[in-house]
Amino acid sequence: MILTVTPNPSLDRTYELPSLDRGRVLRAAGDRIDPGGKGVGVSRAAAAAGVPTTAVLPLGGAPGVLLAELLGGQGVNVTAVSIAGQTRSNISLAEPDGTLTKINAAGPKLSPQESDLLLDTVRTARAGASWIAGCGSLPGGLASDWYADLVAAARTAGVRVALDASGPALRAALPARPDVIKPDASQLAASVGRPVSTLGEAVRAAQELHALGAGAVLASLGRDGLLLVDGRDVCHATTEPADPTEPGGAVRGTAGAGDAALAGFLIAGGDGPGALRSALAHGAAAGRLPGSVMPAPSDLRPDQVRITRDLPLDLPLADPGAP
Repeated sequence: MILTVTPNPSLDRTYELPSLDRGRVLRAAGDRIDPGGKGVGVSRAAAAAGVPTTAVLPLGGAPGVLLAELLGGQGVNVTAVSIAGQTRSNISLAEPDGTLTKINAAGPKLSPQESDLLLDTVRTARAGASWIAGCGSLPGGLASDWYADLVAAARTAGVRVALDASGPALRAALPARPDVIKPDASQLAASVGRPVSTLGEAVRAAQELHALGAGAVLASLGRDGLLLVDGRDVCHATTEPADPTEPGGAVRGTAGAGDAALAGFLIAGGDGPGALRSALAHGAAAGRLPGSVMPAPSDLRPDQVRITRDLPLDLPLADPGAP
């Protein structure tokens, strides 16, 4: 069972637009509403793959009720922590070429009591979990070391823990030694304080985060695939470009692709090239689906994933990161 913790979940409404023209009335070609938040996405991807999953969420107001209902309908077990504030709602604008414009609300501020209750709920719900995944931004009221406390609680219980966080929250959690972290190029750059513009620079940044406490670094490099750095190996995974003429082949957006990739990594054991292949297959499949729909096993194309240890270190990243 994969247990996810999303301190700042959301309702995500996605509009598909022919083009994004500022200052004009736009008519959507399609729209959908999905449960949102990085940990929520990991749980949804796990459920789509048939893996049991529980999502621990602080929920409040009508949006919180709807979010729980939507997740239940997708096979995700929800353990809710009731809060006084209202769960946030986000908007994504998707264009035909895959460009995604997101508007994320700040979310409610949690009280000290709600913060403590959220962590206590994780301790209660972790029984039977093979992984705990703490993901996403921290809402107001949660200290930057909240994820460090989550990692410590998981490791004390002997449960492996993955972390998808950024900024001070990520740095504070590294000494607690999470088993896996999943930064992107911008988060790598911010963590080491210098630009990450080539594959070699991404490797060096990931190695530094490993030395600071991360058991493995699963770095999302956008169009340049995924990078896995641990104490034993450095692997780079890429996939064949999507063929837009093939049914279901066109890239429709990146919403949820990173969450699907982390879920694919954990589902496959969370270690080594096999898990890396699963991660990229899940992430690439999510990019071909509308909104933040998560891929079923039939959507995956693991045979199109290429993994190498002979990395072209001078390869310029299509999506570089700046500190």
